[in-house]
Amino acid sequence: MPKAYLIAQASVSDPDAYARYVDGTKAAFEKYGARPLARGGRTEVMEGQGRPRVVVLEFADLDTARAYYHSAEYQAAKQERLGAADFDSIIVEGVA
Repeated sequence: MPKAYLIAQASVSDPDAYARYVDGTKAAFEKYGARPLARGGRTEVMEGQGRPRVVVLEFADLDTARAYYHSAEYQAAKQERLGAADFDSIIVEGVA
């Protein structure tokens, strides 16, 4: 079964609230085995639109990535992010 990746891009407008969001995601990270591959490092937009902060999380499979996103733990943390950042997020299945 192929791995899955959650890719998020953010333009943060309230760093304090966003930091609370990041702290709040730790329980969901542990529960669903999220492995950060990129988290807020330097970026360079080659084409199209981008945002200053990019995060790539690896999960065991698509179902686990979905469970992470829809979990009570993540949804509680997400409340801190709402209004603190413009945010785009997708889940993509990796190559088998």
